[in-house]
Formats: sequence, structure tokens, C-alpha cells
Amino acid sequence: MGRQAWFDDDCDAFVRFLKVNRGLSPNTLKAYRRDVGDCLGWLDRSGIRSLRDVTIDDLRDWTAFDANGRARSTRARRIVAVRGFFAWAYDHGIVDADPANALVAPKLPAVLPAVLTERQAAAMMESADARAGLVGSSALPADVASAESLSADAAADAAIADSAADSAAGAAAVDATADATADVGTSRSAASPRRRDANPRPDSGDRAQALRDAAIVETLYATGIRVGELVGLDVTDIDFSNRTLKVTGKGNKQRVVPFGAPAARALEAWIDEGRPVLMARAARMHRATFEPQRHADARRALFLGVYGARLATAMACTIVHREAERAGVPDISPHALRHSAATHMLDGGADLREVQEMLGHSSLATTQRYTHVSIGQLKARYEQAFPRA
Repeated sequence: MGRQAWFDDDCDAFVRFLKVNRGLSPNTLKAYRRDVGDCLGWLDRSGIRSLRDVTIDDLRDWTAFDANGRARSTRARRIVAVRGFFAWAYDHGIVDADPANALVAPKLPAVLPAVLTERQAAAMMESADARAGLVGSSALPADVASAESLSADAAADAAIADSAADSAAGAAAVDATADATADVGTSRSAASPRRRDANPRPDSGDRAQALRDAAIVETLYATGIRVGELVGLDVTDIDFSNRTLKVTGKGNKQRVVPFGAPAARALEAWIDEGRPVLMARAARMHRATFEPQRHADARRALFLGVYGARLATAMACTIVHREAERAGVPDISPHALRHSAATHMLDGGADLREVQEMLGHSSLATTQRYTHVSIGQLKARYEQAFPRA
């Protein structure tokens, strides 16, 4: 373990302040701590031993050094973090003046988000649904029945998301099948025609993962939620009777988001037929290891990795990229799928403020970016409607 630097206590106090007063996510807090720590570490190596000794010239020297090889967006983020730290230090009497007050972050160009067309999005959803047996027939498609799905997902989950600690998370699920299916009883509509499979076949892991992947892409596109919000969902956050999700967004703000029939069908199939399989597989594979807290989180989690732990963000991203490739549409990230959903809602006549509420944007200006994406459709409407087009 390395020595404690003279600035560590102040950095930690700053992060605690952000956590309490701004409700930032753990990942955002880590980024703030890392960015500020990198800056102060550079100042320390330059001979500075106190925050009171830092000047604007010192910070400008750091920004010049730090700019090497970094994207403009990364540089801007790091400068914002450092400015926030010194503003906090000044407000709390740690420094007599704010040396970062005049520090300027690079201006970011207005980049329009990449989106799929409605036809491409439909093709991606239909491809994932077909692999899961949700389109046309409940029979398992031939390519899902092969070993490709299981081996690829197991390798990716193991390498990216479900580490050894995650393996332990699902290990105590000896009666996980019954417990996991019981979790959804209170929120399931009484009119639902599906019957829960309480004893999934041991060899049904391939389809379980296909059902999970279909539910993931359908949910992301139907709701426009962030990938971090998706992996944070619990089973009890779904209200099938009203077709809504309770989503916890940035700053721990909660909102209710609707979803449509295709997403409902995919989610029901995953919960009824897929999720219990992964929970049961975890019990078979890792009976010896048991962490009660992690196991309890896995039992709540809506989406699971192949070892029965809550699905990691990185694995969810991999699934989206893979489903886009399988569907033969342009490569797309979960965030770009969110952009696509917003754009298609606006194209369909949704009000800008309704989309803002659905996406969880704190500022309408953020949502307004999507009004610029569909310039092609705007031109088509103009040519159709304007007499002198």
C-alpha cells in the first residue's frame, strides 16, 4: 500500500461532500476522486506541498501536461472536477482564494448522437426476439440450440462482468428457482397468459441467455433508459399490469417509465423461463461459496450474468453490440440505442417535455439535441407541406 499523500484527506472529504450533497453515482464519485487526485499528485511532484500554495499558473501548467494524448471531452471533464474541488476548498476555508476560478475547460463541439433508423431498430429487436424463440414460434431457433450462445456468453461474462466475486454471489442459490420466481408475484398482472416454469431444464442455458439478451435490447429501446439504470433494475421495479418500470437515475432520482407490448413479452419470457435457469445454474456450479449480501442482491436483480450475479454494465454493453452485429445493422452502443429511442419518439409526435421526463434529463436543452437528429425527416415533411418547397 502506498504512502498517504498530503492531499488525500481533502480529496476524500470532497468526495464525501459530493456524495451527500449531490447524490452522485459511485462511478462518478470515483472519476472525481481520480481526476482531482491526478492533478494534485502532479502538483506534489512539482514540489507543491499545500493547497494554499497552488496558483492559477500551476494549474495551467498541469492542464498543458495533462492534455497530451487525451480527448477533448476527457480534458474538459478533468478540469471541471479540479475546478469543483478548489471551489469546495475555498467555500470550506481550506484555501484563502480559489486558484481554479479562471481555469478554462476546452469547448466541446456540438456532436449529433448516432442513431439507428426505425427500420434498423426494428430489425435488431426482431433478430434478438427470433433467437430467443419469441417470434413466430416458441420453438428454439437452430442457432440458439448450438453451443455458440453458451460458450460466447460464458466467456464474455467471465472476462468482462462476472468475476470470481460475482461467481460467489450466486453460489448459495440452492432454492433460487423458487425464490426468484416468487419475487415477481406481486407485480405480475393477473391477466398474464404465461405459466411460470418452476423446474427449468438443465440444458436450457442457451435459450435463457437468448431470452435475457432479447429482454435487454427490447427494454433499452422501449424505455430509453441508461445502461447503468438497466443493470440496476430489480424484479420488483416492473409493474406488468401498467407496463411501467420504476427507474433510479442520476442523483438517485426515481421516475416511472412506460414500455410496450414487445418489451413486456420479452421481459415476461425472461423472468418466467430464463432467469430461473441462470439462478439454478449458479447453485449447481458454486455450491461451496456463499456471500449472503451478494446473493441477496442477485435474488433481487432483474438481469443476471451466466453465474447468477447481477449483470455488469460492461456485459450489457457487449450484448447490445453483439445483437446489432447479429442483426446486420450498424454497430451501436446502449447509449446510442437510447438516442434512437428518443429520436423515434419525437418523430412519432411525442412532446419534447414528455421525452425529457422519460429519459430523466434534468435540462430540456439536453433533450433538444434529439430535435436536430431527424433533419432528413424534417426536410421530407417540409417538401411535402410547404407550397414553395
